[in-house]
Amino acid sequence: MQNAAVVKCSFNDYPGKIAAVVFASGCNLNCFYCHNRTLIDADSVMCAMTSEEVVEWLRFRRGLLDAVVVSGGEPTLKSGLAGFVAEVRDLGYVVKLDTNGTRPDVLASVIDAGLVDYVAMDIKAPAEKYDAICGVPVDQGAIDESIALLVDEHVDYEFRTTIIHQLTREDILAIGNRIRGARLYVLQQYRELQSTEALNNPRWTSASAPPPWLEDVQQRLAQMVKICLTRGFDINPIPATHAH
Repeated sequence: MQNAAVVKCSFNDYPGKIAAVVFASGCNLNCFYCHNRTLIDADSVMCAMTSEEVVEWLRFRRGLLDAVVVSGGEPTLKSGLAGFVAEVRDLGYVVKLDTNGTRPDVLASVIDAGLVDYVAMDIKAPAEKYDAICGVPVDQGAIDESIALLVDEHVDYEFRTTIIHQLTREDILAIGNRIRGARLYVLQQYRELQSTEALNNPRWTSASAPPPWLEDVQQRLAQMVKICLTRGFDINPIPATHAH
């Protein structure tokens, strides 16, 4: 598996654990606000470390790190994903997978094989806005399959949505309804891009401040999912025990 970058220590990417983060190159979406846009085209990305080099490095970090996060890009596009994750788990690490949910067959295979301990799936937008936000046609049936797989709780998981200017209060509530009954839904802050490409992109709009409706929407979402949290915004998280 070609790894475009490795963050050797993170306190933020795996809840409650100290983790290394491995970024796989290549993505099948083209979200205009993506912070890893340089990873979208796998053929243009230099390999920072081979999987063998990452595994060997992790071997000597046992006892200092708890976990490994496999992110991207989109890791489920990589044919070597299962083998790499199996080697990481053999070293005693727990593994979190970040995914956009477009490859439910791959997601199901690594979950069924017991290769991942935690999955974070991005829900980009309500169904009718997916193509516009992601820049390519997106199979909503595949997204629904991945949602259903996670909601069945074969593995610990979270759904998350980055709050960008193009998403409205009604959009976020529609997403909440789509994942109704989920154990955790995270609304995360968009961190502004500073690149020339981003500033010149007509689809890009800064949305780093919380929208005025965020707290109200979080209250509403607490009726749809078991726990609704914000990440990055300076407002209180709202758990719920009465989702239906």
